[in-house]
Amino acid sequence: MLLSLDKINTFYGLAHILYDISLSVEEGETVSLLGRNGAGKTTTLRSIMGLTAPSSGTILYKGEPINGLPNYVIANKGIGYVPDDRRIFSNLTVEQNLIVSIRKEAARQDWNIEKVYSQFPQLSSLRKRKGWNLSGGEQQMLAIARALMLNPDLILVDEPTEGLAPIIVKEVAKVLEELSGEKITILLVEQNAKLALNLSSRCYVLSDGHLFYEGVCNVVKQDPDLMKRCFGVF
Repeated sequence: MLLSLDKINTFYGLAHILYDISLSVEEGETVSLLGRNGAGKTTTLRSIMGLTAPSSGTILYKGEPINGLPNYVIANKGIGYVPDDRRIFSNLTVEQNLIVSIRKEAARQDWNIEKVYSQFPQLSSLRKRKGWNLSGGEQQMLAIARALMLNPDLILVDEPTEGLAPIIVKEVAKVLEELSGEKITILLVEQNAKLALNLSSRCYVLSDGHLFYEGVCNVVKQDPDLMKRCFGVF
């Protein structure tokens, strides 16, 4: 198992956000974490990355606990993170954003500038443009590409299509599908349930910080009653 969470409880101050959340991601899978706004999806990713440390429970990555480690140490272990607000460096060019993300100590160096530009040809044509001068869709592509420059074994992707035009949503979905085809492991948080189910092999549904459902995406899509029970909670 590449990643596993066992009974994670996370707080923001006195507010209890995640209640005994358990999930797992196997190598090469794309797994979706779904739920309405405020369900705890982003907090789950932040808990994994050490940005909001869980108060209890265990997070194992490649069989080793990563609870309590600084977020930069967790990233250096091979976990890429694409936050919902993208967090690109707006005063740097596209290429500079990619260069500063290189993780030289990665066990493999499959992803480099040339491969990223091959995967994201639109970024190649924008390589000298500053981050602040990119569209929302271009910023999202750059955020994903920047995570790949870490040569991660796992990527956490938070709301990649939020606020994007439908045509750009299709482009982002195509990129995620292609990455899945390259056996990159993805834990995807996405408000668009239909899109997420099409991209993923398994899904977890959160409701008010609790695990509401877990199962195989194809089973969910083919069962209207199950779809209603799962996604009626949105």
